[in-house]
Amino acid sequence: MTGLKALTPRGRSFLASGVAALLCALVLGEHDLLRVAVLIIAMPLIASMVVTRTRYRLASTRRLGPARVQAGEESTVTLRLENVTRLPTGLLLVEDTLQYALGTRPRFVLDRMESRGVREIDYKVSSDLRGRFPVGPLSVRIADPFGLVELTRSFTVTDTLVVTPEVVPLPPVRLSGEHSGGGDSRTRSVAAAGDDDVAPREYRQGDDLRRVHWRSTARRGELMVRREEQELQSRGALLLDTRRHAHRGEGPRSSFEVAVSAAASIGVHLSAEGLALRLVTDQGARHVVDSGQSWSLLDTLAVIRQSTARSLEHGVAALRQGGGDGLIIAVLGALDLEEAQALAQLRRPGVTAVAVLLDLASWDRASGDRASGDRASGNGASWDAVADDGARAARSVLTGAGWRVLGLPAGASLAGVWPEAGNKRSAA
Repeated sequence: MTGLKALTPRGRSFLASGVAALLCALVLGEHDLLRVAVLIIAMPLIASMVVTRTRYRLASTRRLGPARVQAGEESTVTLRLENVTRLPTGLLLVEDTLQYALGTRPRFVLDRMESRGVREIDYKVSSDLRGRFPVGPLSVRIADPFGLVELTRSFTVTDTLVVTPEVVPLPPVRLSGEHSGGGDSRTRSVAAAGDDDVAPREYRQGDDLRRVHWRSTARRGELMVRREEQELQSRGALLLDTRRHAHRGEGPRSSFEVAVSAAASIGVHLSAEGLALRLVTDQGARHVVDSGQSWSLLDTLAVIRQSTARSLEHGVAALRQGGGDGLIIAVLGALDLEEAQALAQLRRPGVTAVAVLLDLASWDRASGDRASGDRASGNGASWDAVADDGARAARSVLTGAGWRVLGLPAGASLAGVWPEAGNKRSAA
């Protein structure tokens, strides 16, 4: 029964034609027609038996190069098929499974694969949407040379392509106050007056036993070691406004996607400068990114989605509870006066606060008239010229508290306004 299910439309047509010829031969008594009928019936049946009973064994691997790309960039998928048996295969129809965001499913036809033979296939995938997309599983259809029988065999292994937000290279900007702990030094000795015994800690596997602090070990009842020095790493916080009602537009050009791209660009830029970051959203979710590990931030932003929250109170609370940040950067959508005042209170002496404020009015105009959006974004229109009254009021509150506010209209480049982050005159 399995063999009959493997018949292609051509194979079923052959079988049906053979049965019809057989009935006619029996009714008419035509022996020659009977021979033809038997031959036509035998062809799909024999092909089905050969294909279904032949023990093909195929091994498959997949390689993504690279496995992490920015939105709009291409990744190369390399499929490797190996015939691990001593029997040659017939015609192979190879199809890999892709989500719609990565494009249409790639299909390939491979000729007969010899014993222990290997074939490699390359194809490109890309997506304008962020996310984590499974690639696979791979399915292989084995067909006989006449196309009468087709048997599908699937693999279970899948790989994941991570599509991160677009990262815009930013010019270097001096952000005073970004080094918590005081001064420009990023490392200092924990010991006082050269005595490194004042800061013992619990023993961890791999610690040098010569650093055991016996006095503390006897007092605590557990093995303690001397801590020679402690990193005082630069710290900062990055707030991303993900509220659905605070953004405009749909797709890659929406204000939300621009905000995510801005957060990614700023995070990668500061991480390369040696800054450890806390990513905070309006829901209070926090994700710690060590300096030099921007891939962790990008992986998080690749899957971030809009929230149903109506205010920034949880995000503001998360920033306040964290503390110790020498730099606070907020990427914001629509902002009312109450939310602006709550953010303004986060700015304390010694802390640099920067707000990237998206002008949603320009997105509203751009969605209705693309030409208007082009004029607002590309040919010198300032943020103040296109911002609405609510955005101007929120900006006034933030600048009055010492925030440096960067206005970002639709279509404008973050790299073009980023130098204002180092301009103290942008804060009142």
